[in-house]
Amino acid sequence: MFVNTELYRAFYLVAKEGSISKAAEQLYITQPAVSRSIQQLEEKLGCVLFFRTPKGVKLTKEGELLFPYIEQAFSFISSGEKTLVQVKELEKGEIIIAAGDTICKQFLPPHLKTFKQAYPGIRIHVTNENTPATIRLLKRGQIDIGFVHSPVVSDPSSTEHLTVHEVFEIQDCFVAGEKYKHLAEQPRSLEEITESPLILLEKGSSSRIYIEKIFAQHNLSLKPEFELSDFELLIRFARIDFGVAFVIKNFISEELAGGSLYEITPLTVIPPRHVGVAHLKTVPLRTAAKAFLSFLLNNKYPRSS
Repeated sequence: MFVNTELYRAFYLVAKEGSISKAAEQLYITQPAVSRSIQQLEEKLGCVLFFRTPKGVKLTKEGELLFPYIEQAFSFISSGEKTLVQVKELEKGEIIIAAGDTICKQFLPPHLKTFKQAYPGIRIHVTNENTPATIRLLKRGQIDIGFVHSPVVSDPSSTEHLTVHEVFEIQDCFVAGEKYKHLAEQPRSLEEITESPLILLEKGSSSRIYIEKIFAQHNLSLKPEFELSDFELLIRFARIDFGVAFVIKNFISEELAGGSLYEITPLTVIPPRHVGVAHLKTVPLRTAAKAFLSFLLNNKYPRSS
């Protein structure tokens, strides 16, 4: 059944104010127009809703039965409007983010902390996923934004429906601890590097796919002795002399400066990559997610030296 909300709005205000003239003032229409709306509603419902008194109008018994429902309906509408205002003003809202292990540990925490301090009413959910899984979640509409490595070496076409904003540049490198520090004395060929025990992230990760592609371009295959799931484990295993690890240089500046890790320079230049924030092209971002994206793009991570 079609519901004419304007008729019920007139009914609600007349009942609330007990006056047709006061209702007309709030509706910015004439008193006869309000009277016509009440008459139309009474004809539609088949009952009389008001009767006149010397002081104005009062609800009939039928009108009293109807009023609580209409009052609740307009209360819900008012609450909905207030909620939208709160969302617009970033007093309320929600963001769902997906990011890989390294980004979750090394990049996101300080940014999330600063954003949360500025907008404490925003609920933030973070799920830990690699780039391919993040792209799948984006396409299913299960997250608002996702952090991805660019270029997407596993399937470049997978981002054609996404907008990707580059947030910061990352530089991959090989590092080793004290036992293999002699490899850092001069640039080494990729073949020389593979002669040492290799410590890599597990198959399927963006970093693993990236380095495998670089080695494949030189007709070399990688046979790591350690395949780990976590960036911190790569660093730890390299520091205690298990071999040469392939890591992101941006996140090991303290280890390199302190001498617990040594950077091995390959003769073949490893091109830098980027970490980007992605979202669907065709679906507008929620207000909170849009604000967080703007915050990230205005506070980009510094490049590695």
